[in-house]
Amino acid sequence: MYRLKLPLSTGKVANFSARHPWWVIGVWLVLLVLAGVAAPGLKTGLTGGEMRLLNNPDSVQGQTLLKQKMAGDPTASLGATETVVVHSDAATVDDPQFQQVVQQTTTSLAGKTGLVAQAYDYYQAALFDADAAGALISGDRHTALIVVNLAGTSSQVDDNMEQYLALIKAQGVKGYTIATVGESSIGHEFSSTAENDLKKAELVGLPLTLIVLVLVFGAVLAAGVSLALALVAIFVSVGVISVIGVFVPQSFFIVNMIMMIGLAVGIDYALFIVERYREERRQGLGKIEAITATGATASRAVLFSGGTVILALLGLFLVPITTFRSLGLGALVVVSAAVLAVLTLVPALLSVLGDRVNWPLVRWHRKKHTGERVHSSRTVYKGIWGKFTKGVMARPVVGVALTVVILLAIAAPSLMLKTGAAASPDALPPGDRRTAYELLAENFPPGLLSPVQIVVSGKETPELDQAIKTLQDGLRRSKDFAGSSIVTWNQAKDLALITAPLSIPTDSPEAYQAIRDLRGDLIPSTFAHLDASVHATGQTALDADSVDLVNKFTPAVLAFVLGLTFILLMIVFRSIVVPLNAIIMNLLSVGAAYGMLVLVFQKGIGHRLFGFQQTPTIEAWVPIFLFCILFGLSMDYHVFLLSRIREHYDRTDKSREAVAVGLKATSRIITGAALIMVVVFSTFAAGNLVMLQQVGFGLAVAVLLDATLIRSILVPATMAILGKISWYLPRALKKVLPRVSLEGGRTKPIRPPA
Repeated sequence: MYRLKLPLSTGKVANFSARHPWWVIGVWLVLLVLAGVAAPGLKTGLTGGEMRLLNNPDSVQGQTLLKQKMAGDPTASLGATETVVVHSDAATVDDPQFQQVVQQTTTSLAGKTGLVAQAYDYYQAALFDADAAGALISGDRHTALIVVNLAGTSSQVDDNMEQYLALIKAQGVKGYTIATVGESSIGHEFSSTAENDLKKAELVGLPLTLIVLVLVFGAVLAAGVSLALALVAIFVSVGVISVIGVFVPQSFFIVNMIMMIGLAVGIDYALFIVERYREERRQGLGKIEAITATGATASRAVLFSGGTVILALLGLFLVPITTFRSLGLGALVVVSAAVLAVLTLVPALLSVLGDRVNWPLVRWHRKKHTGERVHSSRTVYKGIWGKFTKGVMARPVVGVALTVVILLAIAAPSLMLKTGAAASPDALPPGDRRTAYELLAENFPPGLLSPVQIVVSGKETPELDQAIKTLQDGLRRSKDFAGSSIVTWNQAKDLALITAPLSIPTDSPEAYQAIRDLRGDLIPSTFAHLDASVHATGQTALDADSVDLVNKFTPAVLAFVLGLTFILLMIVFRSIVVPLNAIIMNLLSVGAAYGMLVLVFQKGIGHRLFGFQQTPTIEAWVPIFLFCILFGLSMDYHVFLLSRIREHYDRTDKSREAVAVGLKATSRIITGAALIMVVVFSTFAAGNLVMLQQVGFGLAVAVLLDATLIRSILVPATMAILGKISWYLPRALKKVLPRVSLEGGRTKPIRPPA
């Protein structure tokens, strides 16, 4: 056995920061200025709602062929397309006024050459092709469609979207609904909604968080230090992501993720450090000594805990999808910034503030603040938490059985979890995009807005033409596809695009299965003996491939996170029982979060009470993202609790007493930290985007259960049952595992405070 030493101890870092506070604060101010310079460029590095699959599946291959062989082809309409919906409850397409409204809208759109390349409506199409015109009106003839091809490249379309939406809004006529919907306008809506949700979270979440911090600390300045730490980590992280975005575009969700995770972990880490500093001062240490002792103990635990979160987040990079890697990167950067700030900036601020950090100490905290002593066998079972701990440990079997049953009951609905793509208009709040989408869904085939694109790459021959007709006949007979498909050849006659709308919702599991059936049966049987490559693409195919890709890599992510967690905890706590116990408990909290997601979002139970939208599926990236984040965050509480238990156990060799001491020493602060996390996550769940509602709600539920049922009941009860077995480590491992102490070398108290 050998002792693993950090290159630079956290105690020495805290001591240096405390002795040179203004140098440290100055460095962080420089970082904030640099972040402020870089931040304005962030928007250019965000990709909107685009999700790219990096393993080159069938859908991506089809998209690549379209860009290579049809992009810029004047005979092919592959530019951004929008569908303008014109609806009247009273008039039909046969009424002169309805015709006038549609034609006037079409003329206005076509006249904006900088925005619109082409616009055509039912009345124009009826002059040339009656069948094609029929596809542009509803069965009851109260709704008509205008097909709009937008001008410019994808980036130009994004830049011009505000003008285009304003142009559509200007067409409003009393008694008529005129709204546009398409991938470009939907992406713009998602981006602007995410931005508005972020502003709401800042306006509502920050004041609520500050109030909770004041209640936990009983002092405004102590609360301010924690909040300042989180905000510094967030601003610096946004600057870092702005620079990275110049080279690698990121999802627009990354800013929301940085804000949410940054507030949660930043405040919690600072909370543990400031509270430990106050405790050390209550034990009689001088200011610098107290900061150094805090650095050698709590800061060391924060370093390990933050490192665990970072390593868990690395699991997201195993999935070759840009959304996973972008959100993982945002969370990873902000957690790293928070840990670095906790190790350096917080000791510097404590050095400057000294005991003023307790100002103003409110009345209900004064007695505890002036009278607290080191927990011992004589005092451990006193007070609210002491009596609660005594009750839990008096009947540990009952506590374990009851808690596990409750958690399993909450987790049971997770067996019905269905994943899919929530990035469709029905995942948006009420508005023009939602209205247009609902009118399309009510009056036209569900797949009209996002049809399946079948790309046939090969020289046009009579045999290939016949095969395409056979494929069209098969699509016509299929219950999954609606109406007739359209074939478009490029100028070189070496690529054909078959556009086929689905008759079922495009973001449903049934639609994904239709894509799999198309690829696995109809396409191979039709083109088996021809010299052509055929690919099914389009948004539905991309979503199906992403769901399959997530399912494929989920076991690898689970194995990576669980295995890494086990190894790290085994090394730090020198036990194989503690990490097994921690993994089981974390799985229970994650399972409970999944179960609540299914109940509220899929089944719609209580969704109106929370202000959420009901969806048939959970966004594909949410479950695995929650798993990685929660396994990292739950380690915070577990590490802080177990480190205090182990500290007392090493001094006394009394297992039950160590559990009681650790629980009493950390329960109040862990409960406060969990409450802060719940407030932060709930604020983001109160936004309008379904996927962020799912993430925020899932995180809030899991943290709440983790800090109450698991940390307060299940952990002490199981450790009381196991006793010294909790610290069992095989003799062979004792010889090879390094010894890592989270609590470092603690400075002895000088004297009781005056």
